Amino acid sequence: MVEDYKIVYEGGSGEIVEKKSRFIATVLPVTTEEEAQFFIEKMKKKYWDARHNCSAYVIGERQEICRCSDDGEPSQTAGKPMLEVLLGEELHNVVVVVTRYFGGTLLGTGGLVRAYSKAVKAGLEESVIVNKHLGKKIHINTDYNSIGKIQYIAAQMEISFIDTQYTDSVDAYLMVPIAQVDGFVKKIIEATSGKAEIEYLEEIYYTFDTGEMILFE
Repeated sequence: MVEDYKIVYEGGSGEIVEKKSRFIATVLPVTTEEEAQFFIEKMKKKYWDARHNCSAYVIGERQEICRCSDDGEPSQTAGKPMLEVLLGEELHNVVVVVTRYFGGTLLGTGGLVRAYSKAVKAGLEESVIVNKHLGKKIHINTDYNSIGKIQYIAAQMEISFIDTQYTDSVDAYLMVPIAQVDGFVKKIIEATSGKAEIEYLEEIYYTFDTGEMILFE
């Protein structure tokens, strides 16, 4: 599994105008090629009266699937530059459709490339983009004397608590970046003289949006 990669968490729509032609970019997060194709067909139906509905998508943790379509525009003037913007932004699991309403003036090859690229960037600016991190959930059971030490170590390593439960002892659940697991656990063992009970739970992707941790179950 890839430790970190960037995705569109919430899609958006942006629009530009070039020589009276309208370019509407609609961005959506997807996880499969089928979802991407379904969305492209949906946009073509929504904007059935447009001259073109060009598209590009990138699927997979390692960007294994990359596809694009000029939808009637001159070859490599729409889909390819759109795809290059997605790849340049290092995005994964995203599809974008740029709808063009022709304004009566030809833009030329270079003009089309610039317009479609600019439209995708406008759509991405209206989307929420986050980094997905691979982490491991860790459960620590400890006494009240040690929880402060654990909180201090977590703060120093910028490791987040998912939940903390206080009963006759303290049960802390943390999300630890996969690369920091060994170092974090070692520090906890040393700080608590080996008295803390540490349980490794599942590996999971997570991110932060407006300061809130989001888990990708």
